[in-house]
Amino acid sequence: MPAGSRLRAPAAATTVALLVLAVSPLAAHAAPTSTDSSTGSQVAAAEDSLARALAASLRDRHWAGRLRSAVAGGQHDLLAVTGQAGGALAEAGRAANQAILTAKGLPASTGSVLAARLAGGSGPIAYVAPDIPDDSAGGSAALLTGYGPGVTAHRLSARTAPREAVLVIGVSEDKALQAGLAVVHAELARRRIGNGTPQAAAPRAAGFWTTRLMSVRLNDDEEPWFKGDAEIYTIVTGVGSDGSPRADIVQMPYLDNDGTTYTPGQILVDWSHFKYSAVDAVMMEEDDGTNYRALAQAIATALLTVLNGVQYAPMVNAILAAIPDSWWTDDPDYVDSWYLLTKQSNEIRVGARNNGTATFARYFVTAV
Repeated sequence: MPAGSRLRAPAAATTVALLVLAVSPLAAHAAPTSTDSSTGSQVAAAEDSLARALAASLRDRHWAGRLRSAVAGGQHDLLAVTGQAGGALAEAGRAANQAILTAKGLPASTGSVLAARLAGGSGPIAYVAPDIPDDSAGGSAALLTGYGPGVTAHRLSARTAPREAVLVIGVSEDKALQAGLAVVHAELARRRIGNGTPQAAAPRAAGFWTTRLMSVRLNDDEEPWFKGDAEIYTIVTGVGSDGSPRADIVQMPYLDNDGTTYTPGQILVDWSHFKYSAVDAVMMEEDDGTNYRALAQAIATALLTVLNGVQYAPMVNAILAAIPDSWWTDDPDYVDSWYLLTKQSNEIRVGARNNGTATFARYFVTAV
């Protein structure tokens, strides 16, 4: 979209959007109610309301064409689009964004976490769909609800992209992850758990030992067609060099697709951060159900409960057990895990979930 250009929905469309937001959810797809306290349900409700407002605005073909052009180049900031439209759509965008920030435990300073992109076939936008599948369909999450210009609900396959063009709206996972991990780091620091900063007790004058991730391949990155690229991170847990629990969080921005072997050579474990030569690694994926403040509290609780100055205790089960059940209603946050990685690890290992295969190699980083 050219700088300074302004998208504007017609007055008729914005009026309809106001009416749509005021009515009860369609019987064909009951949106989660505001009384449901789970993060995923709150995010789903916000996305659903905004999707219906956008679908109503598609009745104006000129506006629908401009909206399609605005998001044609890939993922786009949806709050910017609705903001330039003005009126009811702008208000719907602001309300949805604020509801999602609150649900995910993110500060207002994060700004927009709303994203939109085109998926499915070509042609004009046929449906607007929130990127959260319907788990009520036999618990299989096989269906997605899209709204046409008449704000009529249509069932779409969550596994196979439709032939029609779909405007998929949801959370910008890369931006949510960046802001969310900052929240995690701050919360862990508040709980006096090390999280990514070298300990003063670990001299690094001559260099330090690391474990590098030489290659990684996922069978399933837990991201269906309507979600786009995955946003993967790994929590490395153990006893810090000062004897207290420690969690280092490593982002993996390159790990976009399953069925692809990546060769990052990335440092996964910095052993100067840890007292003992044994850690666990839990690979996770950002999704709509993640409340980052709750994630930090879950990690802290698990570490403080299991690790009490011992040399090594398996942390994967403790962390997963501490995560609220409601987080598992969307695509699972949990991708895979590797128990008992050691300072001497030079090997190819399949994860405990049998979903990922990784090559680990020890490497000494020398001082310059």
